[in-house]
Amino acid sequence: MTSLSPILKQATPVVVDHALGSWIYATDGQEYLDFTTGIGVTSTGHCHPKVVAAAREQVGKIIHAQYTTVMHKPLLELTEKLGEVLPAGLDSVFYANSGSEAVEAAIRLARMATGRPNIVVFQGGFHGRTVAAASLTTAGTKFSAGYAPLMAGVHMSAFPYAYRYGWDEATAVEFALKELDYLLKTRTAPNDTAAFLIEPALGDGGYLPTPPAFMEGLRERADRHGIKLIFDEVQAGVGRTGRFWGHQHSSASPDILITAKGIASGFPISAIAASTETMSKAWPGSQGGTYGGNAAAAAAGVATLGVIEEEGLVENARIRGDQLQAGLKEIQARFPAIGDVRGIGLMQGIEFTAADGSPDAATAASVQQATTKQKLLTLTCGPESNVVRLIPALVATENEIEAGLSRFEAAVGAVVGAVPAEAGV
Repeated sequence: MTSLSPILKQATPVVVDHALGSWIYATDGQEYLDFTTGIGVTSTGHCHPKVVAAAREQVGKIIHAQYTTVMHKPLLELTEKLGEVLPAGLDSVFYANSGSEAVEAAIRLARMATGRPNIVVFQGGFHGRTVAAASLTTAGTKFSAGYAPLMAGVHMSAFPYAYRYGWDEATAVEFALKELDYLLKTRTAPNDTAAFLIEPALGDGGYLPTPPAFMEGLRERADRHGIKLIFDEVQAGVGRTGRFWGHQHSSASPDILITAKGIASGFPISAIAASTETMSKAWPGSQGGTYGGNAAAAAAGVATLGVIEEEGLVENARIRGDQLQAGLKEIQARFPAIGDVRGIGLMQGIEFTAADGSPDAATAASVQQATTKQKLLTLTCGPESNVVRLIPALVATENEIEAGLSRFEAAVGAVVGAVPAEAGV
């Protein structure tokens, strides 16, 4: 009997029958509050009626129209809609299918546009599993181990992970920028460096918002040295952080922006955006792909962007994110096993640590499994696998966030025991 690869381990035992909004309905009749959203993909919730209607209509017209062979209306409309939200100056777009593909397209463009070979990434970043993307990923060795030789020309610099270092954010930023300057003096000269590549909030690396001062420091150095600044907005973009793009919590703006995940509410489509001047420096034949810019996915993307605007979902992500973080911090105060709560918008991470402050992956894994028993779906992340991440849909309501907090607290309590008496209630 044929089966799925044994390496594909499910985070939960749930087999879905159907889903709507923030809820997944399993084949056994159980209902689950979904705080995973397909790892941040179903931005408008499961099966938003307007997204479903747009995709259904498009499937009845044409499913696949290869966009370097014949153009189709949904892709033109999606490009126009993206233009309304892209940072100023990024007026040229290339479409692919996945985040990894878009990442590879972005670094290929940066190398061609600058004529330089090297890419600087930052510790804890996740950029994909294909060869180049895995070479750029430092969120854990599991993404690249056993896959050598990896792509050459990649250099890693420090990320300002204040909690890990035991510092305040300003100290961590100062340290990380000094380390980057040192890297540019010792490993990759500025005139050999094509790009800095960073997530505005680390995804698999532990749900760590990138401090605005660090983003701005990267922008200053990129400008000074003629280096392209690439923001990987695959997970942090499209409203997830309470701004349309995660980098908009800083004053820094990218030369190349990467987007995927939430842009089409679950349909596979990704893109990179750059100025026409930069995009024009890509070599002929370097951009393409059979399924890139698929018509049904593009139609879903147009509908998704429409729903986000019409329903005020970016602002909802900000408000509900504040509510979620405030509730998590209250839970943290009652359970010493939670070392840190951090995040931005509807992208929140809870780091579990042992009594001596060391990472506690076992407790994080147990809590993640316990949340499923509480009918709340969550995931873990981080290089130490000791972070539980919560990723509600942008349509999440006040009551759903409260329900999620209650279920999460019950799961933590079931794993680590009763609330300590001195912590209060």
